Amino acid sequence: MACRPTDHLAWNRRTLLTASSLGFCGLALPQVGAARTRQRAKSVILIWLTGGPSHVDLWDMKPQAPSDYRGEFQSIATSAPEIQLGELLPHVAQQAHHLAIVRSLGHYNRARNDHHTGYYYNLTGHQPEPPFLNSRKPQSSDWPYMGCVVGAKRPPHPYLPNTITLPQMAGEPGSYRPGQFAARLGVQHDPLFVLGDLKNPLEFKVPALVLRDDVSLSRLQQRRWLLGQLDGAQRSLEQAGRVQKFSTQQEKAFSLLAARRSKEAFDITREPASVRERYGPGLNAMSMLMARRLVEAEVPFVSVFWKHDYEEDKRNGCLGGAWDTHWKNFDCLKNVLVPKFDRPFAVLLADLEERGLLDETLVLVTSEMGRSPRIGDPRSGGTKGSGRDHWTHCMSVLMAGGGIRGGQVYGSSDRFGAYPDRNPVEPEDIAKTIYYAAGISDLSASDPDGRNFELMDAGRPLTQLFV
Repeated sequence: MACRPTDHLAWNRRTLLTASSLGFCGLALPQVGAARTRQRAKSVILIWLTGGPSHVDLWDMKPQAPSDYRGEFQSIATSAPEIQLGELLPHVAQQAHHLAIVRSLGHYNRARNDHHTGYYYNLTGHQPEPPFLNSRKPQSSDWPYMGCVVGAKRPPHPYLPNTITLPQMAGEPGSYRPGQFAARLGVQHDPLFVLGDLKNPLEFKVPALVLRDDVSLSRLQQRRWLLGQLDGAQRSLEQAGRVQKFSTQQEKAFSLLAARRSKEAFDITREPASVRERYGPGLNAMSMLMARRLVEAEVPFVSVFWKHDYEEDKRNGCLGGAWDTHWKNFDCLKNVLVPKFDRPFAVLLADLEERGLLDETLVLVTSEMGRSPRIGDPRSGGTKGSGRDHWTHCMSVLMAGGGIRGGQVYGSSDRFGAYPDRNPVEPEDIAKTIYYAAGISDLSASDPDGRNFELMDAGRPLTQLFV
């Protein structure tokens, strides 16, 4: 698998000639400008609940709202006096003393009420420029994913990429969402995409690290020689302003293919069975465990994009796909989605704390949107469908670790959970908060053609969240 889809990466033919696509995945990174402030978090884990979870059923309950808003679930107390959560989250409730919940995130004046704009805005911190249709493909002029920014600002990892995404690329198969790539920073800062298998959750494939059975290390060295004969093609690419420091990336790619530690990092079977059982079954649980392994190896930014099973969705009538609960919102949350999140996320926080990693790891749970406060999506059966529609106007973000003071709530939504009320926040503020936690204050950069630009002018870090 190429590091980016064919409509996004114009020189796939060249990529096929290399022994690894890791040269395009953030390895051997030239620093775009080293952070000068004190580093608060060595690593960031971003957990993305694909489709948009219902904030008013999970972490921003409205028990006093009318019945056609508040839904079927009750609030429960947690380990933090200030925080109440939905009854479907008993395990997370026990870890709430680590959490800061931002309940006032919205982008209702700036983005269409759909997934595509929600992805882009929340992944980059930059407002999508209209028109931004669902058919819009990733572009080299896009603003970079904030994970790529963090990776680009850090020194190169000795044997792993600085930015890793698992267990899938963001978006439905064949339709990759804008906002998850390095874009104008240059393809050398793209994430490494690690692929997970729903049917074999212990099997993670890193296409860039896989040599075919007939390719020995000696043959790999021959390929290196062959690439040396292609300098003319390389110079042409460089002259076109498409690729910088290509040979350095090649050398890193070859080194990683021969490095045992690179492959071992993605071998989750090396974890004791008792640890795997603690996280629970399924690919998303194993992805959270993999994220812990990677931050233990000091990878700066790890993204977990929730992967769902289409066949299971159909069997359960959850036809919106993952957390996009247009139909049977309450049944799908209770019986399918939340049990697969509640336990592994709570264990992830506990595991990081027990290993002394939580203070140096910022953990976020976010998505492209929340869900409509009023029950009955008119596009999917109305009140009989018991669904909640798209809602970019208000959502919640969970944060923990990385210098965050746990057990607090920041901001609030109105009495229905429809719009931010107290201390409104927008996606650029969340991005700036991530950079602040990671100790990144210098947001200057240059594109592949050497033109200088500022990565983000808007937004403010939520410094009140930190100890």
